[in-house]
Amino acid sequence: MTDAFRLPAEWETQSAILIAWPHAETDWAERLGEVEDTYVALVAAITRFQPVVICVADDDLQTYAEARLRSARVDMAKVRFVPAEYDDTWLRDTGPITLRDGGRYKLLDFRFTGWGGKYEASRDDRLVGELSGMNLFHNYFVQTIDFALEGGAIDSDGAGTLLTTWQCLHERHPDASREELSQRLAGWLKQDRVLWLDHGYLEGDDTDAHVDTLARFAPGNAIVFQACDDPNDSHHAELTAMGEEIAALRTRDGAPYRLYPLPWAEPILDNGRRLAASYANYLILNGAVLMPAYGDRSDNAAAAVLARAYPDREIVQVPCRSLIWQNGSLHCITMQLPQGLLSA
Repeated sequence: MTDAFRLPAEWETQSAILIAWPHAETDWAERLGEVEDTYVALVAAITRFQPVVICVADDDLQTYAEARLRSARVDMAKVRFVPAEYDDTWLRDTGPITLRDGGRYKLLDFRFTGWGGKYEASRDDRLVGELSGMNLFHNYFVQTIDFALEGGAIDSDGAGTLLTTWQCLHERHPDASREELSQRLAGWLKQDRVLWLDHGYLEGDDTDAHVDTLARFAPGNAIVFQACDDPNDSHHAELTAMGEEIAALRTRDGAPYRLYPLPWAEPILDNGRRLAASYANYLILNGAVLMPAYGDRSDNAAAAVLARAYPDREIVQVPCRSLIWQNGSLHCITMQLPQGLLSA
């Protein structure tokens, strides 16, 4: 059989969104109530448009999560719980990266090292294998790849172009050249172009500049990216340089991308620590875009930018201040499952 697998764009039709419910044994323990509220709001928003699959650590956690969701009047017909062990809930980086060939699916299981060994990650690294053994997916196989890569480090337009950052991939693989990394990523992810960003970072981000906090492809040869218009902010020089890099990128046909710069939120501090409040960390659904909201005056302006970039989708704001306390946001805690992957 020919290998015609490809990595779908996130705006292509999905079966479901995969998440993991926070609990007292995760890093959320200190502020568990706050983050649970965010998860309830997230599931309520997702189930307006499509199903959600929720990993739970045990039966008691499922019972509790189900009670919270029912109290919020969530459509439980669109909720599916699965038992799994996990160190934390950042499923963008630990869940399956799925390629599709018609009705066949390839789940890529890259190594997860806790973002370069910063955190314990042994259970997270086993998550794809655990999920693949429970009749959750349809007509698929798993390809295990001994190479550290997180889902938040890459973004694809669904047509063979990948966007990533040099800082992250170089940190994970310091002995590999850019050409070597491009060839490996292109081969595994079925891409024929890899575009690299050399600038861009967020204080409070411990992923070494994941691209999903900085810049994202959008339909119609467009890129949405996090800008900073405050010359007195510590991010201004780097994000301005990143914006110039993005403006210099070209589509496969040699044209510039249509650009959608996102507004900049006021600094959000936690005991003096700057938190990474990026509007680029949004989640695309069937018919909607869920946008991280931070209770900032720029929230509505960011929603207006996303409405222009995704004119056929409803923009739904989800409160995410609780998430950035642990250095991530909305896209980081979710992983889309392409249409047809989920079993009945």
